[in-house]
Amino acid sequence: MRVKKRTKSSRRHAHQTAFRGAKERTRHSGNRGGYGMAGTGKRGDQKKTLVINQTGGNNYFGKSRTLRRGPVPQKLKVINLDNLSRNYADAKEVSLSGYKILGSGDLTIKAKIHASAASVSAQEKIKKSGSELILEKAA
Repeated sequence: MRVKKRTKSSRRHAHQTAFRGAKERTRHSGNRGGYGMAGTGKRGDQKKTLVINQTGGNNYFGKSRTLRRGPVPQKLKVINLDNLSRNYADAKEVSLSGYKILGSGDLTIKAKIHASAASVSAQEKIKKSGSELILEKAA
């Protein structure tokens, strides 16, 4: 009665391919994806530990989008015309740099308004109320 089972690696010795399938698969480095860091791409699972240990892990996979994303769109705060009327009731000149004016509600004040952007409906309502709109770049 055998108590200790032989290891799998020792049972595979002295066979031409060591149970790896076709003899061609064992000849060169193509079966393991190449030498060194070759074949460590997105699907190079057999070399993931090598990549993670040698390259710090996080920076190796994927592409850097910082050079390809183009200009960053400007983030503007929004304000409606009725809010503008309520908040600046006594003002003759209103500076809203960094804001986009939207056309919700009606404008009840007559003032000179400086803003970064305005919707088409807001521009029409401002013109209709007798106010003046000056669009400028946000700082």
